[in-house]
Amino acid sequence: MVYNSLRKVLLVLGIILSCSILGHSWGFFGHKVIQQLAIYGLPKDMQGFYHRHMAHLVETSVRPDQRRNDDSTEAPRHFIDLEALGEKPLEEVPHTYPAAAAKYSTDTLQKYGIAPWHIIKMKERLTRAFQRRDTDSILYYSADLAHYIQDVHVPLHTSLNYDGQLTGQHGLHSLWESKVPEQNLASYNLQHNKARYLANPQEEIWGVVRSSHLLVPKLLEIERQVSQNFTDDTKYTIVERNGRSRKNYTDAFSSAYNKVLGTMVQDRMRASAEMTSSFWYTSWVDGGKPDLDKLLAMPRAKAEKKQLKNELKAWKKGTLLEKDLLLTKIRISLMNVIEWVSSSLA
Repeated sequence: MVYNSLRKVLLVLGIILSCSILGHSWGFFGHKVIQQLAIYGLPKDMQGFYHRHMAHLVETSVRPDQRRNDDSTEAPRHFIDLEALGEKPLEEVPHTYPAAAAKYSTDTLQKYGIAPWHIIKMKERLTRAFQRRDTDSILYYSADLAHYIQDVHVPLHTSLNYDGQLTGQHGLHSLWESKVPEQNLASYNLQHNKARYLANPQEEIWGVVRSSHLLVPKLLEIERQVSQNFTDDTKYTIVERNGRSRKNYTDAFSSAYNKVLGTMVQDRMRASAEMTSSFWYTSWVDGGKPDLDKLLAMPRAKAEKKQLKNELKAWKKGTLLEKDLLLTKIRISLMNVIEWVSSSLA
């Protein structure tokens, strides 16, 4: 009985660890980490409400990616292929959707991505949710808005060469946004600036798109540079998934790539968390600054307040991971496995 239970544990652990590096933008792991960090950047008038619902917000941070399987209109909301929109897209693409649609047509925008414009639409919906004091809608649009903001902080979400496929660098997308942060999160400085009011959210998000896009040539060139020290056998590993073989970058290559990248991935994660906080805060202000404590089903207990205080302290000291305070999918899944094993062996 014990032997069979242990076999089950190993099987489940294998599934968890293999799934952690799969997924879409930032990987499920990255989105969930960034979502939690964003809560720590909020002002006190918002922080208690968001912290109370932190587990929910962390889990639903990946909902837009999950929706892509059933909703054909979902995918374009996650990216913008700038090179397809002109020779100098950062200068030529209109920042308002009506002007962009008039210039390129709605079909063209749907084909090459609408992320920056969809973010503004989600921001407006979150603002209206605050105005209505609608808890469910506040949480729903907070999670979705955050996801799209976080996506445009990934450089390859702004490029037609989104997976390195145009330059013979297939798999680069997952390497940069999933494998690298998962391998190196423990060494990252996860503290970011507090939320600020965005007087012009539209221009702010286009500023993010610009800074992300300007990193594309660098991350492509670094992959080529690091590849010179690897053979195909040491650079790639073959993974079987759904009956198909797929080449993934090895741990050794990922480590070498991260070393030359420096703080690029860390910096985009931190900027992403800060911008998420700022959009939530701006929506709350524009929504009339409702008293969010009144929307809680029960008042916050002393233990709850102490927990937030401890998390904020660990966040500032860079010990969130060390103190096991990050609600990542891996951690939650492992906790579920432990509970299951305990009941199985009882």
